[in-house]
Amino acid sequence: MAVWNPAQYLRYSDLRTRPSYDLAQRIRLVNPRRIVDLGCGPGNSTDVCAERWPEASILGIDNSPAMIEKARAAWPDREWEIADIAQWVYGGTRETFDVIFSSAALQWVPDHATLFPRLLGHLRPGGVLAIQMPAYDATPNAVMREQAADPAWRRWFPEGRAEEWLSHPLERYHEILAPHASSLDLWATDYLQIMPNFEAIVEWYKGTGLRPYLGAIRDEAEQKRFLAEYAERLRPHYPASSSGDVLFSFRRLFIVAS
Repeated sequence: MAVWNPAQYLRYSDLRTRPSYDLAQRIRLVNPRRIVDLGCGPGNSTDVCAERWPEASILGIDNSPAMIEKARAAWPDREWEIADIAQWVYGGTRETFDVIFSSAALQWVPDHATLFPRLLGHLRPGGVLAIQMPAYDATPNAVMREQAADPAWRRWFPEGRAEEWLSHPLERYHEILAPHASSLDLWATDYLQIMPNFEAIVEWYKGTGLRPYLGAIRDEAEQKRFLAEYAERLRPHYPASSSGDVLFSFRRLFIVAS
């Protein structure tokens, strides 16, 4: 899989961080002592937790050395760890937490039916599991999947797909978590993001959803051709508004369980 690029990811840091604020505000704990941010990236979501609970001890975990390096450079006094989330959850830690926070990360970890109840098991009494993920069925994601399945790209995608991320409908998360949680809050938010032009949407996905596809193409010229074709396929879905900018609706799923 392609490595994470902190600079590309942070090109739209305000838009990427806003859901972390929305998630943190729905957590009713007044004074959590110990928090972990799973998939902390360059530390922007961890900083949201630090602002919300300045007295808490917070650990940021990410499997990308580049992201952790960026986080450490920005906040050298905070606690950061390079670790795979699944390995950490299933066998890497025995520590428990007042808040397990994860913003736009757990969609990259498989088997949510097993993972999410296991996360609840790492909570202290009265603790909260708070998760935010992008919705799986967004048009740009469907377009990149369709393109990878095209026979013209079979050289790079022999199975007709990339090894990518997955999130489920909220009803599925209710089914997974309700037997294990005493309290469960599920909702979705559509963020109408105003982009300066269509090309900005492609740049947005280069930092996240397109990574597995570009990572599978081990030829720079072919990567550029894939991006050009992707832009051509996607452009009709995002016409310019009367003011010249482009409206980019992005749906995110939220889960708060205890």
